[in-house]
Amino acid sequence: MIAFLIGGEGRFMDAMINKLNKDGHRVYLLTGSKNSQTSYQKVFEKYNFEYDSDSIREILVSANPDVVIFMGAYDSRYDWENARKTSVQFTADLTNVISAYSSVKKGRFLYLSSQEVFGRSYVKDIKEDEPVSATSFRALALAQGEEICKSYYNTRGMQSIVVRMDHLYGTPKRGKMENNPCFQMTLEMLRDNKVSANSRNLFSMIHQNDAVQFLYQLATAEKLEHSIYHISSGSVISQMQLAHMVSNAAGRGIEVVDDTVGSGYRMVLSGERFEKEFGRKIFVSYEEGVKKTVQYMKKHSSSFLNPQDSGAGLGNHLWRSICQIFWLLVPYLENLVCFIPFFMLNNRAVSSQYFSKLDFYLLYVLLFAIVYGQQQAIFSALLATAGYCFRQMYDKTGFEVLLDYNTYVWMAQLFIVGMVVGYMKDQIKNIRNQDEDQIQYLNGQLGDMSDINDSNVRMKHTFERQIVNQKDSLGKIYEITSQLDQRGPEEVLFYAAQVLSKLMETDDAAIYTVANKDYARLFSFTSQTAKKLGKSIRYSDMKDMYDELLAHRVYINKTMDSNYPLMACAVYSEDQMQTILMLWGLPWERMNLAETNRLTVVGYLIQNAVVRASRYLDALRERRYVEDSDILGNEAFKQLVNAFFDAKRNGLTECCLLKIQHTAENFKETAQRLEKKLRQTDYFGVLSDDLYVLLPNTDDEDAEGVIARFKKEGFESTIVHTEDVVA
Repeated sequence: MIAFLIGGEGRFMDAMINKLNKDGHRVYLLTGSKNSQTSYQKVFEKYNFEYDSDSIREILVSANPDVVIFMGAYDSRYDWENARKTSVQFTADLTNVISAYSSVKKGRFLYLSSQEVFGRSYVKDIKEDEPVSATSFRALALAQGEEICKSYYNTRGMQSIVVRMDHLYGTPKRGKMENNPCFQMTLEMLRDNKVSANSRNLFSMIHQNDAVQFLYQLATAEKLEHSIYHISSGSVISQMQLAHMVSNAAGRGIEVVDDTVGSGYRMVLSGERFEKEFGRKIFVSYEEGVKKTVQYMKKHSSSFLNPQDSGAGLGNHLWRSICQIFWLLVPYLENLVCFIPFFMLNNRAVSSQYFSKLDFYLLYVLLFAIVYGQQQAIFSALLATAGYCFRQMYDKTGFEVLLDYNTYVWMAQLFIVGMVVGYMKDQIKNIRNQDEDQIQYLNGQLGDMSDINDSNVRMKHTFERQIVNQKDSLGKIYEITSQLDQRGPEEVLFYAAQVLSKLMETDDAAIYTVANKDYARLFSFTSQTAKKLGKSIRYSDMKDMYDELLAHRVYINKTMDSNYPLMACAVYSEDQMQTILMLWGLPWERMNLAETNRLTVVGYLIQNAVVRASRYLDALRERRYVEDSDILGNEAFKQLVNAFFDAKRNGLTECCLLKIQHTAENFKETAQRLEKKLRQTDYFGVLSDDLYVLLPNTDDEDAEGVIARFKKEGFESTIVHTEDVVA
């Protein structure tokens, strides 16, 4: 499955990536930031694009995901300090993403919301069909996101699923603020050395590890019956109980203050719909989850109590404001300074024979209109008017200047010329800015297309290498397992252990043959570790493994119980369990869905070889056995002995060969008498008219017990080596 995650960095995102990767799914990530520096080793491809980018559609079409998870309420890209502004951006981002994904026309879209969309107290657990009652801007934005998803679900038939999580909490990232009750109480404890709580306030929380597991079930389910699901632990807790948990986890000296006032409130999401459809098992209890959170925050308390803020402090704010005002005033100061020389030039030109007709004020206004635009042209015209009136008052009174119509004509032409030229300058500047914005946008689009193309090229090369070199490709697996066809029928099970070890990339593999419905005996192995369960096991008592094998599934030892193999599967013939394949020495990260599928394929291919060999031997039974007995004839027994001892020399099994002293005429009667002293997996056979017994999975020390039992029946027997009897 291809999963496409959308959201910023955080513990919840990391946990979701690890879960998907561990189970063998390919993960793509959209970070929502052009400058994201966070590296994710387990992400197949990371895209550093804003959510409102026009390239989102091309990215989603290129990735072609089976499921998209939009982190929504838990996306660290949104800080919500300015909730009104952020809510607008949040809604626009979601609309852009979901509309882009709708063009893919496949898969499922999961939108993560929270209990915040319900802003009042509820007596009963809140079900999915309860109308929302959002109050804050953040809650309203989340509720609006839910409506967008519902609209796509109802009108376009898109699997846009809303997932509300009930007070999600977990171990936070260092210095990152969260708004869940556990974090807020722990922060209060670090700050004030006390925790206040209202015992009448009731709610439910869910740890992020459990939330990831539940979310994974929604993402991988073949079919979802509803468009909205609640993810909740279903365990109600009061603020007072949580406060005592925080206090106990923090250690001594933490005071719990009872602030119980008013009627309180109750906020618990009902998880019945999810539980009915998928079941619900909580792995992280409140005590365990709160303890981990408190201990981590206490260890890194300085990062939570003193977050870095480059703009903090009255002095910094004041200095920044002064700088902004200064840069706003620079053009006006420059205008005022330039006015002085023009004022002096104009005064000199008035009495000059050659320059009296030259209007320096007009030149001054035109200069600033051309350089700065209309606003500075008006300011310079005002200064020029003041300078003109001041110069006229050398020869006239102020009243006479105001009554002179020439003054107003001159002012009119000055303002008209300045404003027209300034307006043209502003228009030219706006056109140029628009062109630059368009060029920048197109360059950005070109850069985005280049990034997407580079990503596609990398993926293409990766897929090519996987097709050519993939160790677990079907071609490679068949090539290796086909080597079993080159073995004799008696040798197949021995070398199947080698093939199993090679394909599953572990040195520790074993094959047990099923003797009856209760017991299985070790047949072949590749290391001493692989035979740690013993030479004979009662597999029906190994309930966890037995139930999985009985259901034709691969068993995975998720609890790392030393009494079980790490992985196992069974080989069947006509619905009867014939052999059990067991593996040890696997790292934890390889115990996932991908390895399970590989073991299933390997098991089927080994099964084909084993069943084919078994049917071949059954077909030749009359030719292989002495008439009317279970004694192998000379040629058949010779091949069997050679196969066992060759496997013993290769370290794949243990065996022992006993020669029984008897007369040639009564070896059938001898075999019948001794048969009850042997196991079902032991073999009688004839070599050069002498009766022998082959004891699989038996060393010389164990064989002494068999010799003693034979002696009690009146038959002497001795251990012989294969080269002494087999030519």
